[in-house]
Amino acid sequence: MGGAGPTGPVMDRDEVDRALARLGAEHEAVETSLLALQDHAGRRLLEGAGLTGRTAERWKAAEASITLLWAYFDAYSGALRTAREIRSRRRWSSREDLAELTELLRGDAVTVAGGATATADAPTLNGTPGGGAPRLAERFSLAALVDRMNELYATSLDMVVAADAVWSALPARIDLLAAELQRTRQLAHSVGVRPGEHPAGDDLERITRTLTKLREQVVSDPLAFWLPAEGSSAPGGGRPDTTAYDRQARALEDVRREIDAVLTVRQDAEQRIVRLRDVLSRADRTLAEARTARGEVLAKIAATEVPVVSGPPTVLQEQLATAAEYRRHAQWHRLSPLLESLEQKAEDELVRARESLTAVTAPLAVRAELRGRLDAYKAKVARHGLAEEPELVEKYEKARRMLWSAPCDLRVAEQAVLRYQQAAAEQLGGTRPGG
Repeated sequence: MGGAGPTGPVMDRDEVDRALARLGAEHEAVETSLLALQDHAGRRLLEGAGLTGRTAERWKAAEASITLLWAYFDAYSGALRTAREIRSRRRWSSREDLAELTELLRGDAVTVAGGATATADAPTLNGTPGGGAPRLAERFSLAALVDRMNELYATSLDMVVAADAVWSALPARIDLLAAELQRTRQLAHSVGVRPGEHPAGDDLERITRTLTKLREQVVSDPLAFWLPAEGSSAPGGGRPDTTAYDRQARALEDVRREIDAVLTVRQDAEQRIVRLRDVLSRADRTLAEARTARGEVLAKIAATEVPVVSGPPTVLQEQLATAAEYRRHAQWHRLSPLLESLEQKAEDELVRARESLTAVTAPLAVRAELRGRLDAYKAKVARHGLAEEPELVEKYEKARRMLWSAPCDLRVAEQAVLRYQQAAAEQLGGTRPGG
């Protein structure tokens, strides 16, 4: 090795050849990457798009970076070409050639003109972008220039890949959803679901406006719909943000379910109205039976509080008539919620009628239970040959007269039955009931 200069010891021929081979490989890799970026579908789309917002800002900077990248690459190519020419002068390079090559390969020997580097809004050159006067030229070492190109390439590619990923994913999905929306609107119109007349019709109008605006925003500002991957430094690391799209897709699905419900109503409305009439008719008959039973209880059972039985609710009959009117005029969107409400109310009314009948006839059920108990004990006494026992005959007849006469005092009759049970138990040699 010879003496040392500002760039360190002078390189020998082997070091020069290895450095040229490495720089040649780097040159080829950079050129391949730049050409791929130049031909990238996303970059071509960005060049021709009317951009807004964040995407417009970043594309302006990316364009400046790409222009700068080619300027750097041209300077790099020129320096590498000069180094190769110097090395090719002689098979065995002279000391002066090696010193020149050392300066060129290791020193800040690459000059990039200020006119090339002072690109508007470029993110790197000549100090702060947009601030201060640009330098007339910048000097780099080949290694520093490669690092700088890699940095600019990564930021430019990240922007291009992100925009292309959003454009590849969202517009097509929005178009598919818009087509489904159009089919749903036609279906909704066929069953009378229209804006201003049904909430689902208003929802369809809102979804239509939102999807139209969303598509415009995605096309003009795709980076507003990009979620970078946390902790990832790879260009294009992230995914499209489908939050707004997903929200409209769910809203359309909800509307579609409502319309399907309306369609179902159209198909089976007549059967449902017939079933409603039947349920309300059974409720009315049950209430009529309860009113009749109440009169019987008041006549046959003494000293008993009997609940009052209300009449049939006319409002349900009126709503049922309205439902039939909606069906005749094919107003399915109005019929659907009315039928759902009526079906629940009709079932509730039938339950209420049955509960009323049960409450009214409870005293008669108590009397029947006492009659059955009295006859059961009489049969038991007869099996033991005690049916003609005077005391038992007397108590039985007394309890029987109370239970089979009107009005029947249930409390007194129950005491009479208990006395008969006690007497029968004593005659049979048993214990008191419950003992």
